[in-house]
Amino acid sequence: TFDPDTIGPWEINFLGAISQNRYSYIPQSRETDVGNINEALRLRVFFEGEEITTYRTLFGALNTSYTTDVARYTLTASAFNTVESEYFDILGQYFLDELERDLGSDEFGEILANRGVGGILNHARNDLDATVFNVAHTGSLELPNRRGHYLEWGAKWQTEMIDDRLSEWTFLDSAGYNQPRPPDSIGFQFPNLQPDREIILTDVIKAQNTISSNRVTAFIQDTYTFEDKKEHEWSFNVGGRVHYWDFNNQLVGGRRAQIAFRPHWVMDQEENGDSTNIMVRNVTFRLSGGMYYQPPFYREMRGIFGEINEDIRAQQAIHAVFGVDYIFKARNRPFKFSGEIYYKDLNQLIPYEVENVRLRYYATNNSNGYATGLDLMLNGEFIPGIQSWIRASVLRTEEDLTDDFFFEYFNDEGELIRPGFTLNDTPVDSNRVEPGFIPRPSDQLFSFSLLFQDEMKRWPEYKVIMSIFYGSPLPFGPPTFERYLDTERTAAYRRVDVGFSRDLVTKKDEERKKFRWLKSGSISLEVFNLLGINNTINYTWIEDVNGRQYGIPNFLTGRRINLKISGRF
Repeated sequence: TFDPDTIGPWEINFLGAISQNRYSYIPQSRETDVGNINEALRLRVFFEGEEITTYRTLFGALNTSYTTDVARYTLTASAFNTVESEYFDILGQYFLDELERDLGSDEFGEILANRGVGGILNHARNDLDATVFNVAHTGSLELPNRRGHYLEWGAKWQTEMIDDRLSEWTFLDSAGYNQPRPPDSIGFQFPNLQPDREIILTDVIKAQNTISSNRVTAFIQDTYTFEDKKEHEWSFNVGGRVHYWDFNNQLVGGRRAQIAFRPHWVMDQEENGDSTNIMVRNVTFRLSGGMYYQPPFYREMRGIFGEINEDIRAQQAIHAVFGVDYIFKARNRPFKFSGEIYYKDLNQLIPYEVENVRLRYYATNNSNGYATGLDLMLNGEFIPGIQSWIRASVLRTEEDLTDDFFFEYFNDEGELIRPGFTLNDTPVDSNRVEPGFIPRPSDQLFSFSLLFQDEMKRWPEYKVIMSIFYGSPLPFGPPTFERYLDTERTAAYRRVDVGFSRDLVTKKDEERKKFRWLKSGSISLEVFNLLGINNTINYTWIEDVNGRQYGIPNFLTGRRINLKISGRF
């Protein structure tokens, strides 16, 4: 970076990054008891195989800018490349058993009967190579004779090249069985074999997609700040953005505006018995809104089974947000409180499901919904000189798929037929059901987090940090890719982390120049998930002989201890 104060108004910056990550996942055998006093089950699973996922990322950006007394112009060129691979062959065999529930039985908690035996083989050879290159210009200009009046603009051209190869399938041997089909050339030699038998695979994804496309975006916004006669400070921001994508030939444009108000408040404060008028300008109220478009990237346009929707459109949203920022002092320490309440009307959404840690998009704009919530945050020096914060959020977001429906079937007794539960399962009547609004995968009603830092008063080089997280249950459902079934709820997320650290170079060491070769450094011991709570990440779905499906929870990593040493030379 060149300092324009010393060599001129020009400034040049470069940023580069290289990242290589490899994850090896080997599942372990497990035994899990689930259910309650009315139905207690035990799942035993035995695994073989491994999952190997690799990510290689290259990024580079070159930026140059020219600054005058009233304007700034920048030009940026950047390139990004990612190569991802996902390979796995995982074989699982399971036993689902019913447990004795009679508290007076000598065999209480022991296996009473077997509900199902089966196996599953998951296979994948997925490769993704994506390259993104763009050139962007931005600028800002202070309008003459108008202090606090700025005009900002920008334009960007971006090209994207995607090469994606998918080969993924699941072989399920549960309740019934699968038998391979004999080759036609030798079928006559084995008359006892049925030639129509074949291996039945589920969730088969076979696709190879090569896509090259270009995007052009531009924006302009006007910001004007002034004081009225009562010395209240006002700020107005109005702007617009356009986006064109040649893949679907869609041109979209959104408008947005924001009003900020900082009142000129005067309060009386007594100092040493004297009343002094103190001007306080530490509260800002914000009201903003607009229409926003989110054009899809490759993941959103690729369907469940790897197909590309060439008619995919941008998702739409109308936002309305009211917020407040309040800066104050308590016990002569600085604090800041921020709060926002918002509502978003969502249209032409692309529905998705969460499968393990992957997002599976439906690649269709067949959903409308909303999101509304409240965010509150307080940060400051609860301990003098050390920042900590506390945050709480309330969220409700739902969507209604425009083309989803299902049929309920009834037997001759008028009883709703539930597969695996109803003995008389011969349908004589049906009823069409439209689910309406269902929770989106991110619908988490309440979340809370806290980060607290402290240090020893006599030895400030010793520090402790503690964090607490809580999240209310999230929606989930069976792996059927039928969104209206995703209305069950996981268990709540709870976690406590704690860490202890020591600075390797203290102020006394700097004064004595004890470590001339080490500018700064620290050593820390961190304990993640201190209480060892089993937090659910997803569910393993299995089936018994009656066709009933059971969701068995899978848990995130338990307690972990991490030792870290860092230094700057």
